[in-house]
Amino acid sequence: MIRKKPRREESLSHAELARLLPAPGDPHLSLDRHLLLEEHLMSEIQLTATAPAPSRRVARRVLVMGVPVTAALAGAFAFTALTGSGGGSPAAATPPPVEAPVVRIEPGSTAQLASTVEHIAAAASASKTPEPGPGQYIYIKSKVSYLSVLHTDADKSKTLVQPLHIREAWNSPDGKQGWLDEPGYQPKGGITLNSGVESSLNAPSYDYLKTLPTDPDALLKKIYKETKGQGNSPDQEAFTTVGDLLGEQLAPARLNAALYRAAAKIPGVVVVDHAQDAVGREGIALAHVDQQSGDRTEWIFDRKTYAYLGSRGVQVKQADDVKPGTVLEYTAVLERAVVDAQKQRPGAQGTGA
Repeated sequence: MIRKKPRREESLSHAELARLLPAPGDPHLSLDRHLLLEEHLMSEIQLTATAPAPSRRVARRVLVMGVPVTAALAGAFAFTALTGSGGGSPAAATPPPVEAPVVRIEPGSTAQLASTVEHIAAAASASKTPEPGPGQYIYIKSKVSYLSVLHTDADKSKTLVQPLHIREAWNSPDGKQGWLDEPGYQPKGGITLNSGVESSLNAPSYDYLKTLPTDPDALLKKIYKETKGQGNSPDQEAFTTVGDLLGEQLAPARLNAALYRAAAKIPGVVVVDHAQDAVGREGIALAHVDQQSGDRTEWIFDRKTYAYLGSRGVQVKQADDVKPGTVLEYTAVLERAVVDAQKQRPGAQGTGA
């Protein structure tokens, strides 16, 4: 029925409104689900808005557990669409999430751990790592997909992830200046990573990494000390911290080798013989299972050269209705270089903005 506009111009009283309008129904979401949805939406805002001191650590598991998918996605898309960068650029439309791939779970083993790590460390030591100078930027181009929604009330068997997409980051050696371009997940053209935050393990810069010890035991001791109380367990957080230094960062060759040797000393680290990165490159992996969440983080290396390819997060234990084998996130480093300007790409000297 179409309601005609009342002839009276004065506003209706509360009593009249109560008589005309239907009684409100019970809210569809419980309080805990509202809180989870709110946390997710706030994370979307933080990812698309320019923060005074943005974290350089890649956001990982963005979860909404047991909420109606339409509510979760509609809210997230609405906030993303309305949020822009500090410069006023509108955010690009966020692509809808897709169902997470499911893979066969490869068993992990410590049998070849020592020899595999030595091969990886030797390759890292021999690599010709470029040295960024003043005014230059470390450029990392990756293809990534991260968890979006863990499961929905309508179908608890489905886990949704971001579609694979390109992510490009530029960071100055001192970590004070930078830029991030991630179409569909950041405002159009990207956002600034300029920050006055002091560099640390959770916000590393190239200059900071040069100060870290290259003795594996001393390095691991420092990692445990500075990440105390973080993550689901000390061992998992230590492994995660090392992994974050491998992906969207450039580290001196000696430190890279020390990081791998330090990681091998973390309890629970295993070798997985077969793993694929985000672009399908197959390799061998160093991995660690988070005993609380049941997922396994894998760092993937080329089987012949032992060069770092990317990472993958695979659910290996049933948890939160996520079936084992579900790929929660995966990345592939496509290019790592030093360029002369922000937003400049390798081979395009003089084109930086």
